[in-house]
Amino acid sequence: MSEQGRDGGCQCGAVRYRISGEPLMSAICHCTMCRRASAAPVVAWAMFEQSQVAFDGTPKIYASSEDAQRGFCGTCGTQISFTAGFIPGLIDITVGSLDQPEAIAPQFHYWHDEHLTWAKFDDTLPRHPGFPPME
Repeated sequence: MSEQGRDGGCQCGAVRYRISGEPLMSAICHCTMCRRASAAPVVAWAMFEQSQVAFDGTPKIYASSEDAQRGFCGTCGTQISFTAGFIPGLIDITVGSLDQPEAIAPQFHYWHDEHLTWAKFDDTLPRHPGFPPME
């Protein structure tokens, strides 16, 4: 197992990954694209430098927009990653695909303007109406 429980993968085990180091950020996304891709009300993501993530098995890639790609298992369909031209060199990993998802807690919510009114979170995390400000 990699440091601090940062191994993960899909439901069937065909795609596994190892992550080294800490995430640059972690958040809960409420956007319609993530909802549609995961068939869930929200998706929790952790962002890393692409060099921090090593895959065993190759995720299939779906271009969910002109500038973004989503990685998933071609066998069981588990959504695993997100990359985009507006975050070059970075990769988001679905926190739910971690073997120990409790190891990475979200720091904020984003695309909150698109949240489902019945999906409420009882937390005090900051909520950004769209994509969060980037340094």
